[in-house]
Amino acid sequence: MTGGEVAGILVAVFWAILVSFLAVALVRLAQTLRATTKLVAEVTEQAVPLLADASQAVRSAQTQIDRVDAIATDVQEVTSNASALSTTVASTFGGPLVKVAAFGYGVRRAMSRTRADEAPEPERARRTVIVGRTVAAPKGRKRRRQKG
Repeated sequence: MTGGEVAGILVAVFWAILVSFLAVALVRLAQTLRATTKLVAEVTEQAVPLLADASQAVRSAQTQIDRVDAIATDVQEVTSNASALSTTVASTFGGPLVKVAAFGYGVRRAMSRTRADEAPEPERARRTVIVGRTVAAPKGRKRRRQKG
């Protein structure tokens, strides 16, 4: 056997080993691709109903938001109407009610003055509070205010 034949056999063996490694790598790659395809199919099967449910939930939330918006608009309108009504009532009845109250106060005060003139009130005794006890102040002396 010549050197060229030995070199040819070595190259052929090297190529056979290389092709074997590539074949094993391709088989493993094919298995990985099959597993990935299966996983993607399962995820798709589960994701489609979830997306449909999420879409329905978003639509329902939008409907509720529209309702709340309508309610808020109605509340705002009622608030403005109540404000206008209170302003109207205050301007319509406020002046006359104040006048009636002032008149009643004046009459009551006048009546109390006429009663006071008829029957004088007995003089009240002055009292002084000392350390939680009430003591009658001596007659004839003025009370002094304490500072502090």
